[in-house]
Amino acid sequence: MRHVISTLLLCLFTTGLMAQLDRSTPPEAAPAPQINIGEYKKFTLKNGLRVFVVEDHKLPMVAYSLTLDVDPVFEGDAAGYVSLAGDLMRSGTTTRKKAEIDESIDFIGATLSTYSKGIYGRSLKKHNETLLTLMADVLLNPTFPQEELEKSLKQMETGIQAQKNEPAAIANNIASVLRYGQADPYGEVVSEEHLANITTDHLKTYHKTYFRPNAAYLVIVGDINLKEAKKQAKKYFGKWEKAAVPNHQYTNWPAYQAPKVAIANRDGANQSTIMVTHTIPMTPGHPNAIKASVMNQVLGGGSFNTRLFQNLREDKAYTYGAYSRLSSDKRIGYFSASAQVRTSVTDSAVNEILYEMERMQTELVPADDLELIKNMMTGSFSRSLEDPQTIANFALNIERYNLPADYYRTYLEKVAAVSAEDVMAMAKEYLKPEQAIILAVGEADKIEEVMRGFSPAGEVTRYDFYGNKVSGAVEVTDVTAEEIIQRYINAIGGLEAIQDIEDVTTSATASIQGMEFNMVTKQKAPNKLLVETMMGHNVVSKQVFNGEKGKVTSPMGEQELEGEMLEQMKEGSVIIAETNFLNEGFTIELQGVETIDNRECYKLIVTRPSGNESTAYYGVADGLKYREVSSTPQGNMVTNMKAYEEVDGYMFPKAISQSVGPQTFEVTINSIEINTGLGDELFEE
Repeated sequence: MRHVISTLLLCLFTTGLMAQLDRSTPPEAAPAPQINIGEYKKFTLKNGLRVFVVEDHKLPMVAYSLTLDVDPVFEGDAAGYVSLAGDLMRSGTTTRKKAEIDESIDFIGATLSTYSKGIYGRSLKKHNETLLTLMADVLLNPTFPQEELEKSLKQMETGIQAQKNEPAAIANNIASVLRYGQADPYGEVVSEEHLANITTDHLKTYHKTYFRPNAAYLVIVGDINLKEAKKQAKKYFGKWEKAAVPNHQYTNWPAYQAPKVAIANRDGANQSTIMVTHTIPMTPGHPNAIKASVMNQVLGGGSFNTRLFQNLREDKAYTYGAYSRLSSDKRIGYFSASAQVRTSVTDSAVNEILYEMERMQTELVPADDLELIKNMMTGSFSRSLEDPQTIANFALNIERYNLPADYYRTYLEKVAAVSAEDVMAMAKEYLKPEQAIILAVGEADKIEEVMRGFSPAGEVTRYDFYGNKVSGAVEVTDVTAEEIIQRYINAIGGLEAIQDIEDVTTSATASIQGMEFNMVTKQKAPNKLLVETMMGHNVVSKQVFNGEKGKVTSPMGEQELEGEMLEQMKEGSVIIAETNFLNEGFTIELQGVETIDNRECYKLIVTRPSGNESTAYYGVADGLKYREVSSTPQGNMVTNMKAYEEVDGYMFPKAISQSVGPQTFEVTINSIEINTGLGDELFEE
């Protein structure tokens, strides 16, 4: 066969046929491909449950997806309970414990997951009865065990602590608050205080109120026919009792007549996360939805060829990627454009995003560019049809949003018909740079002034992680940096008492992604350090510093420290670091007063003799240290100190959380022992 193909190619070249192809003119776009969307069938049970069936007999598998069609719930001072109600439905029923449910699902190799607006299950056809028995039990008889709630609350709190160090999470929280307002379900941001108010009664009430068949759809996809589906639906869900489900209307979203400029602080950031966003009146299946989607794809919808990507990355080299999103919603949609850029180009990058938004409104998209985007959308849509679940989702959307029966069958024709004039019209209709929220998260003191230029009134508002207004560092003149350090030393026991500390042994438990480790830290004055981390009785890592040399032992092997890593260990080996801050070689600079976790704190920049810089926050009221931000090879590390307690006349934090990038470590101090006579030999290992 290879020889035949080679001969044909040779003939083409020698006869000049290939040379006759004119490649200077791109071929005309082909007509929109005809697509054959699979059929679905539907029926309704007496209790109001609407059922859709999509047959797919390629594999002996069946999937069941139950979805609620209910309004979002405003959760108030217990925000977070709705998602917990969904997550914990499979954590125990009146007849089965969580372990029994997990074991049964694993035994048949199935999937069973729950969430706040539904349940999803999938298994081999021969295990349908077992899966549906479990699925119905989880749906109808959840108990929401207290111990499972407590575990989930702790995990959520850990997640919040991790997100506080993530600029994208901070930006998304603030954007939600500013788009919808804090009195709207979409504008609620879950806090630790909210989590403390959540009880099992919240979860049970939500489930009893909203999990009703007359507010639900059941989609069945796989190796099943209509007759079998009807039999299963009646058997497992027919006794599910219907009841009235509350409706909620929230329409009082903020309206901005001029750009709303907002910033948030992330200490030590060398980048800014920027976003331009606003609400749009775009519901699923809206007559303009397809044309608006094409417009967004041209602007920044995710490919290398979009205008934002080409401008901010390829042309300006401000970022690795810049993207936009146009999201429809049954209540209110939104538009956003975002990127992560160097701090020094924060304002320049925002300018370019606004420029590209305005250019969409004033310049027609070149035909080649538009055709490329439409071809990409056509390919993506066509590939999605390979999954039978896509057909089921189409059926569900048509029913939920009252779409035309041929909405998806004619989708590609509508995409192909979008013109450059349509794209410009959609940009004028749905891009509102003059009324947008313009947001930047980074080193607030460095970006505040440059962001001010985007507000006609010169107003910039600072927000915290939760979307609450906060003030920047307020200048203070009645205290010095040196006095703040003295106040801290006095608050934890006084300089004379601290100088009497010869050694400290701390035993702690650290939780990392659900795994628990035991940590023992031993320090001996002036600067000896030993840290052992254990899982069970096995030592998984050891750090030791004898005052001059440092070493780290881990599963990766043994490493003698040098350079910056050695210097950092040396600086971290001092029992009370602040006792050195007033010595020669250290500089401390008072930045002012900031609010940290609802507590006013003095903000100090500390520069060590090595040049390493950190930011520390000391309580105005009590002098104690509550946060420190320092640089590590893995990124900025944020350490929060909580729950101070007295130990032998000294004040120590009994709970610490540390975040480095996406990782968060929750540390509980179990015991602290002072002056037990640690020998030097411990630090020579």
